Amino acid sequence: MQNIYLASNTTLIAAVVGIFAALILLVLFFSFIPIRLWISALASNTKVGILTLVGMKLRRVKPELIVNPLIQITKAGINLPISKLEAHFLAGGNVDNVVKALVAAQRAEIPLNFERAAAIDLAGRDVLQAVQMSVNPKIIETPVVAAIARDGIELRAKARVTVRANIDRLVGGAGEATIIARVGEGVVTTIGSSESHKDVLENPDRISKTVLSKGLEAGTAFEILSIDIADVDVGRNIGAQLQTEQAEADKRIAQAKAEERKAMATAAEQEMKARVQEMRAKVVEAEAELPQAMAAALREGRMGVMDYYNMLNVQADTEMRKSIGQTDDKPKAK
Repeated sequence: MQNIYLASNTTLIAAVVGIFAALILLVLFFSFIPIRLWISALASNTKVGILTLVGMKLRRVKPELIVNPLIQITKAGINLPISKLEAHFLAGGNVDNVVKALVAAQRAEIPLNFERAAAIDLAGRDVLQAVQMSVNPKIIETPVVAAIARDGIELRAKARVTVRANIDRLVGGAGEATIIARVGEGVVTTIGSSESHKDVLENPDRISKTVLSKGLEAGTAFEILSIDIADVDVGRNIGAQLQTEQAEADKRIAQAKAEERKAMATAAEQEMKARVQEMRAKVVEAEAELPQAMAAALREGRMGVMDYYNMLNVQADTEMRKSIGQTDDKPKAK
């Protein structure tokens, strides 16, 4: 009797252990495999196998990031293998953004396939925003561009550029910064080639027409629809300012040259005075040596006494003539 009781207890324990083991396996199974996601896919008529979900888990791919976009694109009537979505996710792409872009492009009747959308997404562009810009063009406002007309007057212009995304040129095409730079260059060129700033103020549409004719959209990811000049203001009179600065510079140069000439004249005058002083010193020195030379000439017989007296007479006559000449130059008293 005791053996039967022990056997029954052992059987009960084994049954309880089996039930717990089955529950643990079921919990692990349902935690590993997203059954709710699989049921949602079936309810949406989207074919997703259990083994496919298990493979995603093994590849460390979150199934909801693939299945939910697949359900969305299937409901939109676009047939797309789940393997392409998973491959794009593993490549680092945004699957949800690509799917939304494909659905939006289909609704707007824009030709766009998955390969092109995936390439745009992997290139770092927002493919959904590009599709939206193809439907609803975007307005890009340039900063204030300053340019100078030929009459020297500065004009400050601001432009609004309406662009539409060109999906075919999104990969490798230049962005908004290039559009802004090219429009600014066109504004500067147009204003700079105008004879007068009044011509630009009277016809600001000349800027738009000239800039549009340059084909600024080449090599960019956009198509320019229109360029509108939002505001044109008159700035400084650069021509007059440059002339004033040039005149001031010429004045400073002339003053510098005059100072240089004055300094050279002063130096020449000082040099001349020095030479005169030197010559006077030599004359004084010669006059001091004259009595000695005359005495030597008298001793040596090279000069007679009569010659000496004749020289004195000549000097006296010269002095008399000087005194008479100075007296005649004075005005006579009435």
